[in-house]
Amino acid sequence: MAAAVETMAYAGDVPWHGLGVKVEDTMTPEEMLEVAGLNWTVSKRPAYTIDAPTWRPDIGILNAEGHHFIVRDSDNSVLSACGEDYVPFQNADTFKFFKKFVSNGEMKMETAGSLKDGQDIWGLAKLESSFELPGGDRIEGYLLIDSPHVSGKALTILFTPIRVVCANTMALALNSEGKRFRVLHLQAFDEDIMKAAEEALGISKTKMTEFQEQTTFLSEKQAKPLDVQKFIAELFQPQLLIERGKMDVANDVPLLDEFSRTAEQVHDAIALSPGAELKSAKGTWWGALNGVTFHMDHTKRESERVKGGALYSSWLGPNAATKRRALDLATEYAKAA
Repeated sequence: MAAAVETMAYAGDVPWHGLGVKVEDTMTPEEMLEVAGLNWTVSKRPAYTIDAPTWRPDIGILNAEGHHFIVRDSDNSVLSACGEDYVPFQNADTFKFFKKFVSNGEMKMETAGSLKDGQDIWGLAKLESSFELPGGDRIEGYLLIDSPHVSGKALTILFTPIRVVCANTMALALNSEGKRFRVLHLQAFDEDIMKAAEEALGISKTKMTEFQEQTTFLSEKQAKPLDVQKFIAELFQPQLLIERGKMDVANDVPLLDEFSRTAEQVHDAIALSPGAELKSAKGTWWGALNGVTFHMDHTKRESERVKGGALYSSWLGPNAATKRRALDLATEYAKAA
């Protein structure tokens, strides 16, 4: 299935993959959980194996002591193997995080769903905060919770600003150390964890202000064409810069002539993607950054549909990491401009 989406509910515009059930933005977390098909539980069950290398009619069964499976109770789907210390988090408990803030009007439920046949559960809530760059370039803030039913993966909370004109996304850490808010499956998702997680909302408001300052700075700094080409090469074709450094090549010789297909697509996206002509983006480092994010969120994602996992990668995987690297690099170039 596209983007590895198993079930989903969404408020607002139809998602790029066209999947899910459309709902109003007045849904409570409990209602969103139900409509998104997440009203199921998981259990940790003991693992067993046979007492011989191959199956035979009189085979014996052995308990694999210390080994367990995480199983979805509704259909007995095995989601992951796990160890003795693993503590499952139930979907309903995870979504309680949103309840207080939705009730008092600080956020609205936007999307929720299941990825990878139930291995990853997410909820995305829209914060009641936004800002606008010159030319009507609107940025809205969201809080994303990803709760995996997979051993070795932690529940994660991220601040996720989204550029409205093109639906480009970023997934940013909630503190200055660059760390995400993460909860390991080593204790119950109790009130103490909930209290700590709630701090992420307050932090996200601060991050929204910081992101506004950063994007405003990028939108005010002009990006020279050759510097943009170097920016793209650093991200997607660093070997080209290494080879150029070993050769006697004039600084004004375009890198574009030697770009890979990916680098070319990013270069095109900077000039042609939705919002590229806005005052905030045209010829600026904000525009250069959004060429990268558009490619990772839309152009590249199209090619990943058949592989699955595109939505996860855009928020939490390799695509998200590339976008964060692009933000840092664009800021470096803007400071030097």
